[in-house]
Amino acid sequence: MACFSLKAPVLAIESSCDETACAILSPEGRVLAETVHTQAGHAALGGVVPEIAARAHLSLLPDIVRQTLEKSGLALHEMGAFAACTGPGLIGGLIVGSNYAKGLALAMDRPFIAVNHIEAHALTARLPGLVATDIKFPYLLLLVSGGHCQCVAVHGVGHYEKLGGTIDDAAGEAFDKVAKLLGLGWPGGPALEKLAAEGNAGRISLPRPLMGRPGCDFSFSGLKTAVARQIEPYGMAALPRQVAADIAASFQQCVCDVMADRARHALQALPEATSLVVAGGVAANTTIRAALEQVAQEAHIPFVAPPLRLCTDNAVMVGWAAIETIRAHEQASAMLEDGITAAPRPRWPLGDILPAGKQSGA
Repeated sequence: MACFSLKAPVLAIESSCDETACAILSPEGRVLAETVHTQAGHAALGGVVPEIAARAHLSLLPDIVRQTLEKSGLALHEMGAFAACTGPGLIGGLIVGSNYAKGLALAMDRPFIAVNHIEAHALTARLPGLVATDIKFPYLLLLVSGGHCQCVAVHGVGHYEKLGGTIDDAAGEAFDKVAKLLGLGWPGGPALEKLAAEGNAGRISLPRPLMGRPGCDFSFSGLKTAVARQIEPYGMAALPRQVAADIAASFQQCVCDVMADRARHALQALPEATSLVVAGGVAANTTIRAALEQVAQEAHIPFVAPPLRLCTDNAVMVGWAAIETIRAHEQASAMLEDGITAAPRPRWPLGDILPAGKQSGA
């Protein structure tokens, strides 16, 4: 265990999927430099291949880190700590990124902070300068991405309560699968949103799973199946573009309606929420953003969505989560464990993160 304060920048690494990223943040959370490289080649294979992604991270990371240091004008020995996403995610990429950051920490004799990927998304809204006013705890987080879809009550750094989650497909996964059915390729989210702009969202009748039911859980598998049945009559024939656009628009509207409904239920479960925050790759969808913003307006609380570049996987959120973790322990006069022995975890529920002051040895 160690008790340390942060008086120098943090260098952070993100490698949980197919983005190889590095960022350097000042102790106050100002972004000094960042580099993000989205790996090419996965689209042709219909999705991220873990082994290929891990090898790409291994090849790319040294240059990514060097480029980020050059942008910042700083050197490795000027860093106060190193951090990396240590889970959840694809285990190969997590091993590469976390071990690389640990190696830098050991070489520079600095602490290493193991960061939970979901927590990093959860805390992005508090990044200085992101919104006009500081986001206070507790707030409601709606995390929507290719791998995650859940409503989380964010009570404080390290203190999270899952209010609901998907019982089958995540929202981003559903977007990708429907896009594939429509022949749009991978990743499907942006392409489907673009096609939906040409369609009539009221033309195709599709189900809205769990909408109106108690709780905050999601389900998108049945919606995906309903889309497949709409396409089925065309067989091997090419789907007319207008039909495809109508299906895309109708599907997107269904997801929006379900998201808004689940968010309303979650706010009822967390009436003290100071704001509604949306994060994750699907948060880049402007139609979904608009629907959730309406929910926030109805509840008379601010709606916060990170800039598009911070919705997808990035190292800025990892660095900021590390800074928040250090600060929380300082404020609680708690000992913070150097994460150098932390093992990468493909599954790492938020409930396994202990708040400051409850760490063993605190």
